[in-house]
Amino acid sequence: MPHPRCDRSRNATFRMEGYLDGYLRGITDQWLKVAPLANPGMLQMFHDRDRLPHRDLVAWAGEFAGKYLTAAVQVFRLTGDTVLEHFLHDFVRELLSAQADDGYLGPWPRNFRLTNMVQYPGRDDFNTWDTWGHYHIMLGLMLWHEETGDQSALDCVTRIADLLCSKYLGDRSPRLVDTGWTEMNLAPIHALALLHQKTGAQRYLDMARQICDEFAATDAEGKPLAGDYLEGPLAGKQFFELPKPRWESLHSIMGLVELYYITAEEEYRQAFERIWASIARHDRHNNGGFSSGELATGNPYHQGAIETCCTIAWIALSVEMLRLTADPRVADELELTTINSVLGMHSHTGRWATYNTPMDGVRKASAHEIVFQAREGTPELNCCSVNNPRGFGMISDWALMQDEDGLILNWYGPGTMTAELPGGGAVTLHQDTDYPRSGTVMLHLGTERPTEFTLKLRIPCWSQTTLVKVNDAVVPQVTPGSYLTLRRTWRPGDTVEISLDMSLHYWVGEKECGAKTSIYRGPVLLTYDRRFNDMDPADIPELHAENLTGRLLEVSGWIPPLLLVEFTTPDGRSVRLCDFGSAGEGGTPYLSWLLLACDDLDLPQYFATSAAS
Repeated sequence: MPHPRCDRSRNATFRMEGYLDGYLRGITDQWLKVAPLANPGMLQMFHDRDRLPHRDLVAWAGEFAGKYLTAAVQVFRLTGDTVLEHFLHDFVRELLSAQADDGYLGPWPRNFRLTNMVQYPGRDDFNTWDTWGHYHIMLGLMLWHEETGDQSALDCVTRIADLLCSKYLGDRSPRLVDTGWTEMNLAPIHALALLHQKTGAQRYLDMARQICDEFAATDAEGKPLAGDYLEGPLAGKQFFELPKPRWESLHSIMGLVELYYITAEEEYRQAFERIWASIARHDRHNNGGFSSGELATGNPYHQGAIETCCTIAWIALSVEMLRLTADPRVADELELTTINSVLGMHSHTGRWATYNTPMDGVRKASAHEIVFQAREGTPELNCCSVNNPRGFGMISDWALMQDEDGLILNWYGPGTMTAELPGGGAVTLHQDTDYPRSGTVMLHLGTERPTEFTLKLRIPCWSQTTLVKVNDAVVPQVTPGSYLTLRRTWRPGDTVEISLDMSLHYWVGEKECGAKTSIYRGPVLLTYDRRFNDMDPADIPELHAENLTGRLLEVSGWIPPLLLVEFTTPDGRSVRLCDFGSAGEGGTPYLSWLLLACDDLDLPQYFATSAAS
């Protein structure tokens, strides 16, 4: 059967430094270690499901615990924070204690378990996202089991899966697809396929394939009940043209690639790759975020809300695309989204994150913008607040990977990674750099003894002229948008110097964005923020590409940005552009689409369609 072409280095350890370490410490101390205690209803809702009076819950309340756990485990991979680990042990133990004897682990009363609807006396019936909530719990517990070996967590997942199968597997009525909110409630396909690979149980694969068949289901009038995520892409439809292109469906779509690994049936792989490419080409915004008003529209200039959860799902989908294809341009996309959109959705302190991180506008905390989700016992919880740390946590999935040849280095930034080598032994990769402020990365390799292995370095598509030296010897034929393969006997103290081309490149917008342009320096989207400029947004002068060189400024003072570049306009005025991730941190308005006169110059563009093509 096929296997991923590359995968995360399973036993890697990380010691991140610089700006990333600051964010990781912030979200760990200010959110992950306190959220379940400050919002005890996150777990108490499961204990209260059959108590009166019924709790007043949003339809997706059952997702909060699973999303939190998934994000926390992935952040823990990067930090190794033992206090967080002990906290999560207690959290998981409390979560498992709320599972019913039949395997149910949701917040809804007994008569409505996994029906995806609920009826309360004196209130209108409403549909719930119950199987969606169970999917997130299954995913979080499987990640916890992988990290700790906690068998009780995996046993909990199998009981949930058994309950799903007993209720929906085979010729039953209603089918899962008949229960409503199918963009969300078909997501267990992904967890079931993963669980089959862990346990070998045939019923989990049968249930996953049945859900896949239900993707194309229609009602009595022939109207689609679900998103047609398999047959639609194979017929040439773009993702935004499918019946239900909401962001939640990306979790169901990840089930396709797992079915490919299990069955080797090419249609699963082809449909998955086409959906990923469609989003990259038509719906990924200039800041790396995904969705316009919580769904795909086919218009990357659309000013609809770029929801945090949508971007997190896009990163997860892209991680699977990278594992499947080993295409370094997908890693470029992951870096673009992480350095811009993920930083942009977070307060640098870790205390809050956004619901919407727009291309132009202001940053608002999710606890303010979608406060309607707050309830008794969960005052800070919403779909995004529990999910946002995962944007950082998923760096652990793609920063350092391995294939059958050796190691693959995708993440550039200060810090140290240690990994086991395929042939035995370990290697330490220490990066001495201030990337992405500059393009120079000095990589120090540490091995116990001379060891032959392959190290692949990601050469970003935007770095058109890259210089690489191994122990001061220049490596020839370094190609942008590829991996540079270095196969040699590595010795303790060996160094690799990587000098990336930080020249400006652009995304020249179309009429939908008023013919404006986005300016990039390396992976960073440069952005006007009123905090760093004398002029207001309406007074920003037009920039001219032919003399747009920019001066990198030293950053310091009160809440400094990651980087700040000063440009001089033809009339002598100065415009300062910061990194998108820092823009709006002070509540000030910002713009990432700017007026740029290019006078028919052929401006270099690398992000808009590079990976999708």
